[in-house]
Amino acid sequence: MNWIDIEKTSFMPVFERVPVTLIKGRGMYMRDEKGKRYLDFVAGIAVVSLGHCHPVLIKAINRQSRLLMHTSNLFYSTPQLKLANLLTQNSELQRVFFANSGAEAVEGAVKLARRWGHLKRNGAYEVISAHNSFHGRTLATIAATGQAKFQQPYMPLPDGFTNVAYDNIEEIKNATSEKTCAVLLEAVQGEGGVNVPQPNYLKEVKEWCEQNNLLLLMDEVQTGVGRCGSLFAYQQSGIVPDVVMLAKGLAGGVPIGAILTSEKASVFAKGEHGSTFGGNPLACAAGYAVLQYIIKHDLASHAQEMGTRLVDGLIKLQQEFPLISDVRGKGLLVGLQFEKDCAKEVMLACLDMGLLVNNLKPNMLRLIPPLIVQEADINKALGILRRALIKVFA
Repeated sequence: MNWIDIEKTSFMPVFERVPVTLIKGRGMYMRDEKGKRYLDFVAGIAVVSLGHCHPVLIKAINRQSRLLMHTSNLFYSTPQLKLANLLTQNSELQRVFFANSGAEAVEGAVKLARRWGHLKRNGAYEVISAHNSFHGRTLATIAATGQAKFQQPYMPLPDGFTNVAYDNIEEIKNATSEKTCAVLLEAVQGEGGVNVPQPNYLKEVKEWCEQNNLLLLMDEVQTGVGRCGSLFAYQQSGIVPDVVMLAKGLAGGVPIGAILTSEKASVFAKGEHGSTFGGNPLACAAGYAVLQYIIKHDLASHAQEMGTRLVDGLIKLQQEFPLISDVRGKGLLVGLQFEKDCAKEVMLACLDMGLLVNNLKPNMLRLIPPLIVQEADINKALGILRRALIKVFA
C-alpha cells in the first residue's frame, strides 16, 4: 500500500512531510515500513522523552487502560491528582490544570492572565510576547506567536497581543502600559531558531513584572521536563515564574498539557475554565510514570551532560565545515545553523543514511533526541551527520 498516495487524497495538506513512513519504534530507534532503521534525533519534536515504547510507559498505559481511561472532571481522579502533586512537589509552583496539548496550555494561561488583569490590574488584558516565538496554532496562540508567516493567513487575529524583540528587557519596558496584564516568553525559543537569551534576561523580566504587578508566563512546552538540563528551564535563571506551561515531553508521547501556577496567580474560579479530556486518567498515568522516571534517574542532568557532548561534537564539525555558521542550544535542544539554505538537503542526506534530524529553517537543523540518549548514540549521529555534510558540500 502506498501511504504517501493515500495521504495526498485523504489528508489535509497541512504538513510538509519527510518522505518516510515510520511504523515502529524502540528506544532511540525507529523503523519504516520497509524495515529500515533510523537513529531518532527528532523524538516527535521533543515529545518522546524516554525514547520509543519505554517499558515503564507501556506498563503504566496498560495498567491504567484496564482500570479506567476516562471520567469527567466532575469527579476526582487519582492519576490526575498524583501527577498534579508530583509536579507541585518538584517545582516552585502550587496549582496545576491539565489540558491536552501545548497550544491548549498556552491558551489557558492567556485566559488566566486576562482574568488576572480584570481582577488585579483594572481590566488590563494585553500580553507582551516576543518576535520569533512560537506558542501554538489556535487563533489566540498564533496572535501571541511573533512570526508573521503563522499570522498572515488568519488576519484579523484576536487583539490584545504585542510582540517585541526577544532578549531585550528595554523593549518589554517600553511596551508595558496600563493595558498590560502579562509577559509571555519561552526560556529558549525552540521553533524560532533555538535562541538562547542572555543569562540575566529572564531575571530582569521577572523583576519588571513584580514591580508592575504583571504575571510572567513561561512557555516550557518544548524546554520543560528535563530537556534543557534542569527539570524546568526557568530554574537555571534563578527565578520562579507566575505561570508555567508544559506539554510535549511530559507523557512521553501520550497527548497532555499542563498549566502550573503560583498560589497568587491561581485566579480562576469554579466554572471559569475546564476541559472534557484534559487530565484524563490514561494521559495522567502516562505523565506520572514518565515524570517520576525522569526525576528518579535525574535525566535532566544526563541531558545536560549529553547536550554538552553533542555541542562539542558539532563545534568540531563546524571547524571542518566552514559553511556551519553557528552551534547553539541548551541541554538536548540544539541548533546547527548554516551560511546558506541547505538544511533540507542535509536532513535528506541524513535520512538516507539512517538518522532523523529536523530542518527547522531553510538554513538550520534542530537536534532534539530523547533524554535517554547515550554517548554512543551521539557519536553515531555525529558520524552520519559528517558524511551527510560531505555529500552535500562536496
